[in-house]
This record gives sequence, C-alpha cells and structure tokens, in this order.
Amino acid sequence: MNTILRSGSAVAEIHSLGAELVSFKRTDTGTEYMWSGDAAYWTGRSPVLFPIIGAAMGGEIHVDGQAYKLANHGFARRSEFTLVEASETQAVYRLSHSENTLASYPYPFNLFLTYTLSGNTLEIGYRVENPGGQEIFFQLGTHPAFNCPIGGEGSFTDYYLEFEQPERLERLFLNKTGQIIQGNSETLLEDGNTLPLNHEMFAHDALVFRNVQSKSVALKSKQSDRSVTVAFTGFPDLGIWQPKNAPFLCIEPWHGVADSEGFTGGIQEKQGVISLPPEGHFTSSLMITFN
Repeated sequence: MNTILRSGSAVAEIHSLGAELVSFKRTDTGTEYMWSGDAAYWTGRSPVLFPIIGAAMGGEIHVDGQAYKLANHGFARRSEFTLVEASETQAVYRLSHSENTLASYPYPFNLFLTYTLSGNTLEIGYRVENPGGQEIFFQLGTHPAFNCPIGGEGSFTDYYLEFEQPERLERLFLNKTGQIIQGNSETLLEDGNTLPLNHEMFAHDALVFRNVQSKSVALKSKQSDRSVTVAFTGFPDLGIWQPKNAPFLCIEPWHGVADSEGFTGGIQEKQGVISLPPEGHFTSSLMITFN
C-alpha cells in the first residue's frame, strides 16, 4: 500500500513494505529525485537498515552466546510496516517485533518512521523503542538512492559531494562478503569539503566513513543548478554507494557499520551499536531537500 504526501510543488510517495520512500518529485518541473528501483542495477530505493548495518560476520549475530541468522542490513527493509496515521503532509509507520523477527533478532522492539513533507523538504524521523524488560542492542541506518545525473542532465562525472564543513575522510574497504578489511584504508579528502565523483571509486564496493563531522551532504553538479541535500542527526557514520556504472548515487547516514573481518563478538560489541534500557528509546532524523 502506498501513501502520497503533498506540499506545494513537492510530492513524496512511501510504500508500506519497508516503509520505503519510493518517489520524491517536483511537480512543476516533473523532476524525479529518487532512483526508480530498476532491477538491472538495484531494486531498492530508500530502505531502512535495522537491526544491523551491512554484513554480519558469517551472516549471523550472537546474543547471549547463541547464534541467529540475519541477512545483510537486517529485516526491516523486507517487512510490512503498519500505517499508524496519515495526513496530506505526514505519515507514521510502525514495525514491531513478531514471531518472525524474534527468530533472527531475539529482542522486543518498536520501530517508527515518521515522514513529514514541508515545501521542498522531506523529513524522516526514526524512533526505536524498547518495550521489554532487558537491554537491547541494534544498529540503524538509511539508504536513499538519488538519480544522478539529476533530471538526466549531464554526466555522472559532472557531480560532486559538498560536505557541510571541512572533513578528513578516511575510506574503509569491504571484502567480497561485505566485512571491513582491517588495516586497509584510503584518504579521499584531507581538510576539504568537496569530493568529486566518478564510477571507478566504487569498484571496490561502498565508500565507508566513520565519525563524519558534517551534519549535511549535498549532491551537486558543475553543469546544473539542480541539487539534493541530505541533512541528518543521530547518524555519525556514512556510506556512499552505487553499483557498477549505475545512474544513481546512495548517500547513507548510519549509526554503525558492518563487522570487521574475523569479528567473533556478541551484538553488543558491534561497531557503533546502540543500546537501550527497558522502556528506553532512541531517535534520529534525515532531511532530504531538493533545489
């Protein structure tokens, strides 16, 4: 089931499967900013990553000494969310623990995604609640994919990422099964805020950055005024990704990253893991603005 939000010349469409944003469009120009989900490249559009980010070592997590099979990026993106409430400019979705989720992630939880459209800005609020009687552990991430070139204008190499403030970006590398390769990194930005884009930089999978200082990243072109800005709170890490030569780019604020090679710890030892006490909650947000 899809929900449509409207505000001025902006229209956003959210699907209940994964509570996934599938379209963010400017109606006066007809410009679509979100990736179409073409299976020739990638069927996703803007999945939520929960309760893990990336690949768990061996495809499983460990809780209290017991192993649980859990697919890359967790199960929320393939789960049907409940539409809790909706208006012309806001929609609230909820995913709660069930017999199926407890088989792969043995914690009770409520995960809410609240979409609010105001003008040309779409805010996505994330809230995780712990309704149980024990501490829970999880990672949480975003994965929006933006058409690039925007509106089909120019080429991919016309585009660059502009960070809110100067950054030293140390890229972590992933192995063929998605784990972080320890001791292998590359500096892509040294006290600068502009990162030029090319397809070759994704030959070894996603760019993974820990502890980014900026609170926003803009996708801009040297040849066009069209741009997209992604602002975020509560997401200290960042992934940038595209499959081979794809006409889109994913800008992915995260709280946590994939396991490192050889990781044998429990879920509470995963990098960037969030812990919640009984009756506790965690909130974060993502704002997408088109120009």
